[in-house]
Amino acid sequence: MQEWLKMSAAELGRGIEAGQIDPVDLAQTYLDAAAAHPLSTRIYARLTPERAIAEATAASARAKAGQRLSPLDGVPISWKDLFDTAGIVTEAGSALLKDRVPSEDAEVLQAATMMGTVCIGKTHMSELAFSGLGYNPITQTAPCVHDPDAVSGGSSSGAAASIAHDVAPLAIGSDTGGSVRLPAVWNDLVGLKTTAGRVSLKGVVPLVKSFDTVGPLARTVEDAALALSVLEGQRPADLRGAKLKGARFAVLKTLALDEVEPEPLAAFQAASMKLEAAGAELIEIEAPEVVDAISHAGPLYPGEAYGMWRTEIEAKPDVMYAQVLGRFRAGANFSAPDFVAAWETLSALREIWDARIAGFDAVLMPSCAIMPPKITDLEADEAFYVERNLAALRNTRIGNLMGCCALTLPTGVPSCGIMLNTLPMQEERLLRIGAAAEAALA
Repeated sequence: MQEWLKMSAAELGRGIEAGQIDPVDLAQTYLDAAAAHPLSTRIYARLTPERAIAEATAASARAKAGQRLSPLDGVPISWKDLFDTAGIVTEAGSALLKDRVPSEDAEVLQAATMMGTVCIGKTHMSELAFSGLGYNPITQTAPCVHDPDAVSGGSSSGAAASIAHDVAPLAIGSDTGGSVRLPAVWNDLVGLKTTAGRVSLKGVVPLVKSFDTVGPLARTVEDAALALSVLEGQRPADLRGAKLKGARFAVLKTLALDEVEPEPLAAFQAASMKLEAAGAELIEIEAPEVVDAISHAGPLYPGEAYGMWRTEIEAKPDVMYAQVLGRFRAGANFSAPDFVAAWETLSALREIWDARIAGFDAVLMPSCAIMPPKITDLEADEAFYVERNLAALRNTRIGNLMGCCALTLPTGVPSCGIMLNTLPMQEERLLRIGAAAEAALA
């Protein structure tokens, strides 16, 4: 049974289908592994054993009757602690929501449960999802798989750690500025950022609803595709026969390649060469609208976030981590006209971007420009925390601002990824391209 802890979610599902794996044994194996793991309390905010065994028992009966609901029926999934779980504490990494118990599941969790998946627990995260680093002195800071003294990336920090440390085969997170992709990168996982508006946010603790998205962190592109399908209650993307021959990729030079640290830059260049060797054509492009988008985005994130959370924050500001509190309060500096004007500008820039990339299968860039920093360095220097947070989020934010769906893939170099961005609502196409790229990078 210990070999199950290293298998992909798709492989586990096939094992259940073949009668080789019983979902109850599988759930118990993961629950036991999580309970015994020395870093478990830094990964899971709470396990959900009663729910997991009940759901696994139902999945086991369906499997024996030949009535499985999906390829992931009976497979355990960890959920970031901002997805509402009926009768189970959901705090979004913040003392502002301490002991908050929702009355019903988030809509995506309902959908995944209806497709037979097993909720194994809730994972730690950056406070209210407002940081790309994953450092959270209020609850717990999840460990990077390569260095427990380094952050794992945020805000879906525990989500990534749960897979990377073999205490979940699949995880669901959220991405507002990079919060699925950054922890996926630093823990050598696949991370899918969906298009804003595609996957339901009902019952998801919000940060910036205009940019919030739900997406999976996974060991493989196949797992990510299957996870998206259960989140939506739909059939998964068909990845069979995916090839790179004839694919056209744009390599974004503007901003995305500036000041990239040596390890991620070398990893990106090596990965790009492998994609070319597999038959893809790579063309460098400049896109000045990306710089304009970031320069005009100032009011958008903090303005909406503070508007959403102002009442709760100002009632108890002393319970928040100062850096996150400051990011929220920055929203008070912008007026309603500033906010509207910024959105009008961004909408126009998105049209330019969409026209520029329409002829390409994807836009490539390093998933993150930096390596994961040490926790002690972030604790010791506030300016360093701010600088590293902005540096970590820079490349991922391009996809959020330009309205893309995006996929990060591991390059084989620890904590270094390559990211593919496509036009909005093209997730199935992106996953097919990603599957072909994954094979080329293997």
